[in-house]
Amino acid sequence: MSIDFKGRVAIVTGAGGGLGKQHALALAARGAKVLVNDLGGDVHGVGGSVSAAQAVVDEIRAAGGEAMANGASVTDYEAVKAMVQQAVDAWGRVDILVNNAGILRDKSFAKMELADFKLVMDVHVMGAVHCTKAVWPLMQAQNYGRIVMTTSSSGLYGNFGQANYGAAKMALAGLMQTLSIEGEKHHIRVNCLAPTAATRMTEGLMPEAVLQALDPSAVVPAMLVMASEDAPNRTIICAGAGSFEVAHITLTQGVHLGTGPDTAERLAAAMAQVTDRQGELVPRSGSEQGALEVGKAMKAHGHSQA
Repeated sequence: MSIDFKGRVAIVTGAGGGLGKQHALALAARGAKVLVNDLGGDVHGVGGSVSAAQAVVDEIRAAGGEAMANGASVTDYEAVKAMVQQAVDAWGRVDILVNNAGILRDKSFAKMELADFKLVMDVHVMGAVHCTKAVWPLMQAQNYGRIVMTTSSSGLYGNFGQANYGAAKMALAGLMQTLSIEGEKHHIRVNCLAPTAATRMTEGLMPEAVLQALDPSAVVPAMLVMASEDAPNRTIICAGAGSFEVAHITLTQGVHLGTGPDTAERLAAAMAQVTDRQGELVPRSGSEQGALEVGKAMKAHGHSQA
């Protein structure tokens, strides 16, 4: 069963190079019409030129595919709406959005300027929000959509010197959790990709042999699955060097301690039990935390839940 995108229209942001370029090429190779968005700035978000996006478009067209370039900054909602309209005017719909645009402004938190924190949040988080907001009504109306958010192990698990990037990437996982619930009735499936790939963002950080193993193309199959008709929903797929995993945000069974004046002390004493991962859950929504807690309280007081 091959995955193909004939008749589908995709928008890939940050697709002038690295992982985004590989996403765009792969979608086009499997039949999608692709709008290649890239501001054309450097890895820090400085500068801008549509030439990087146009080069990818030229490559797609040379291989017999359909594509067009767009140089909008994802931080500019009006420009993003115009980008989506550009795709609709040309091809009539938007089926797939891959939110890939991003920048780095790495420094330890003590040395980080607040402006650099804010800019990284604006590009990664608000950039994805702008693009998703612009395609959401279209996807609702056509009763179909596939949205891929790009998260990172730096957000899921932390990484020294990336407080801004990590905060932004974890925010995207939170955005995905809610949008996947809200989009379900309209057959809009929303997932996260956590890539490990050698791109402009990782140059100089790893040995050459490792960089070769982490070729961005090795991550692309995970995106193709999330963009496909049979995509999962509300899944964080981790991918790198040809390996694939899924990350979960879990909830331990915990312990009921009540509300007495010494509860803090009893909690400190019970932390080993509270953090015990045996029987941990993957909640289907935020309300499951409350349901678990109330359930334990009812049981502790001899009540059965209705």
